Amino acid sequence: MNIEVVQIRSHTKRNALTLTFLGVLGLTIGLGMFLSNSGLFGPGMLCFALGAISAVLGISKLIEPEVSLELNQEGLYYHHRRGSLFIAWDNVQRFDIPRGVDGIDMVELPFIGIKLKQINPVLDIIPGRLATGLLTEQRPLLMSAVTLDEELHELESYMNSEFTPLVVNGERYRGVLAMFGHRCEMLSKNLGYHIYIPVDCLDRTSDEFIGLLRSYLLQIRELGD
Repeated sequence: MNIEVVQIRSHTKRNALTLTFLGVLGLTIGLGMFLSNSGLFGPGMLCFALGAISAVLGISKLIEPEVSLELNQEGLYYHHRRGSLFIAWDNVQRFDIPRGVDGIDMVELPFIGIKLKQINPVLDIIPGRLATGLLTEQRPLLMSAVTLDEELHELESYMNSEFTPLVVNGERYRGVLAMFGHRCEMLSKNLGYHIYIPVDCLDRTSDEFIGLLRSYLLQIRELGD
């Protein structure tokens, strides 16, 4: 029996064409004002600026993948504009909404966290461009990954090891793969998960997506029994 493939389409793709069109229109009107009458410089500048902002937002939405996440019998695919990442179900230890420290309170972070049994399968296949992009996008997680008491020690230790080769289960990684591996290991130690998928990739709430993952994985396991 085959299990139906589930595709998740991000809300961030919505209104991409509309924003792009309005942006181009605003740029055109603003430029027309500049050229037609010097007295319209102020309104023209406003239209041009708003048009530029709208165009940038629209284009940034357009270049995002149509499908952000895909679930099938083999595992989970995370599609990013810089590449795709595959995580096999048999390499997933657990998944949930990660939590960080805000003063004395624990707050949910805007990600879906995935704890891996082994990080090697991910490091072996992740595209370098995607690893670089995730390192940049997930910088805010660095501050959430360290407790207040250990902040300086943890950051100093991580920064010292960030550019060093990484050896995991007898396999040696260098360059951006080593950096990504060090980041994953640090986040796993402090937040409990290796991989973090931003919630703006989802078409539903975080809790609903976690429920979907659990029910889908249950079907996989029942199929294997």
